[in-house]
Amino acid sequence: MPATECKRQFYGATYLLDQIGDKLGIVDDLKASFPDKYKQLLSLAYFFVLEEGMSAYRLRKWALTHKHPYGRDIPSQRISELMGSIDEASKMNFFRRQARRRAEKEFLAFDTTSISSYSELIKFAKYGKNKEGDHLPQINLALLYGEVSRLPVYFRKLTGNTAHVSLIRNLMLDIDFLDMKKLSFVMDRGFYSEKNINDLMKHHHKFLIGIRCGLKIARKHLDEVRGEKLISWENYNDDVGLYATSFTDEWNYREEQPRTGNCVCDKRRVYVHIYFNDRRCTDERLSFAKYLIRLQDELKSGKKA
Repeated sequence: MPATECKRQFYGATYLLDQIGDKLGIVDDLKASFPDKYKQLLSLAYFFVLEEGMSAYRLRKWALTHKHPYGRDIPSQRISELMGSIDEASKMNFFRRQARRRAEKEFLAFDTTSISSYSELIKFAKYGKNKEGDHLPQINLALLYGEVSRLPVYFRKLTGNTAHVSLIRNLMLDIDFLDMKKLSFVMDRGFYSEKNINDLMKHHHKFLIGIRCGLKIARKHLDEVRGEKLISWENYNDDVGLYATSFTDEWNYREEQPRTGNCVCDKRRVYVHIYFNDRRCTDERLSFAKYLIRLQDELKSGKKA
């Protein structure tokens, strides 16, 4: 009599990931970009999602107890070969497909994150500005992702000492490979510079970018709404729970022609949006008052808390 193999596998979590992948088009885009290895890539992604923090060599045990797209074990050596076989053309094809899906329904946000490292062998690891305050070499990772879905459509590794303001031009060049024409970007004020604004306008991209309150274009309109002018019911936005108002202004656009070196100067229309968070203002005022009281107590007692 032929032997019958009986085994039990977990399927709930992987079934959920199957449905998410189908709904977001990730499975179709992976299949189109990596036709020979997309199931292995999916299984590897499932493992890293469900077993967060685990090393890749543990996948063998996980594959025996879970139903996954590839359906078989992927030895540690094969995982290294699989990751090394991902070529740039296939990767950009996947990004191109995902970017089209995201750009249809949402804005694309651009930001960077830093990853600190003790390694002395990683060429990209350089000392730079770190939000966490780690005094370690770091790698910067630039991400372009859907504002609502938070799904990445593009990433690039950068050296740890790369400044934010120098990233936009490289982003513009990479977007040409993604075949994305007119995009809408959302960026924080770390990316603000006159050069970056001109580059975005040159490529006719729509954008929303934070700016420092000390800039002339912001200070001019802040002076118009100081006091009780901004905090009125006409300016309250119930959707976001903030007071907000907008102004039309002009941007001094400058473009240097590469061949002749001549400078094209023009006026471009921009909108300045001012927001005020009353609740955050109150919290910060109370926090500052408590900080002053603590300093006063330290001065009176002569002891640092």
